[in-house]
Amino acid sequence: MIKTHQEELEKIINNALKEDLGTCGDITTQAIFPTTKKIKGFVQSESSGILAGIEIAAKVFEMVDSSTVFKAEFKDGDKVKEGQLIAKLEGDVCGILSAERVALNFLQHLSGIATLTSKFVKKVKPYKVDIYDTRKTTPGLRLIEKYAVKVGGGCNHRMGLYDAILIKDNHIAGAGSVRRAIEFACKGCPDKKIEVETENLEQVKEALETGVDIIMLDNMDVKTIKKAVEIVDGRTILEASGGITLDNVEEVAKTGVDRISVGAITQASTPLNISIELK
Repeated sequence: MIKTHQEELEKIINNALKEDLGTCGDITTQAIFPTTKKIKGFVQSESSGILAGIEIAAKVFEMVDSSTVFKAEFKDGDKVKEGQLIAKLEGDVCGILSAERVALNFLQHLSGIATLTSKFVKKVKPYKVDIYDTRKTTPGLRLIEKYAVKVGGGCNHRMGLYDAILIKDNHIAGAGSVRRAIEFACKGCPDKKIEVETENLEQVKEALETGVDIIMLDNMDVKTIKKAVEIVDGRTILEASGGITLDNVEEVAKTGVDRISVGAITQASTPLNISIELK
């Protein structure tokens, strides 16, 4: 995903660098090191998890100072342990220190998402179900956050409002019913798959009668989800969503749904503890 969106990635990095460096740059480093000073350093994991964003971190250093050498010892998707050396750095101290925080922000944040995603994926591994992300992402960072989900073994839901149809409760309220909302969507975008959000079993039955591609079971308890699985009986894709945690995801997976979408993997992940040390 990242390799095919280089222009967008550079915009994301540029915005982060502008936010940190402003128009004056790193005034602390510039004051202490007014002339070029070559230095070495390393990136180290301070906790265990799944690495994501190592190439993005390398890109940050390159965009700040193209002479900086960033040699990764691991690749995205690798498991790292506390104390492991992730990458080696060599270059001018100003370039390295000016890029350090932005590079770490990306690396820590994305690795946190990948790590949490992998925990959800591991929980449901015995079952025929996939873990999906949602649009609950940090504004401006959706591309790379969804990339981190993939690195962690998860699947991407729609990228935005523009690339897939998902009929939600407010669409249904405006249209008057589940059936009418689906009919309108079919006429408006006949070439797109349609997913509809349902809140009860009556809506599930109504959606099923239309032949809709995916039915989302929104904030239903496990007992209701099981009944929905029985009603649908494999005739369309079922997605459970809402209130999914590491504590209950396996129980939801056991019901027989095809997909489970989890907003928490991008919205509530804890950054992986990673540091940069100079020597």
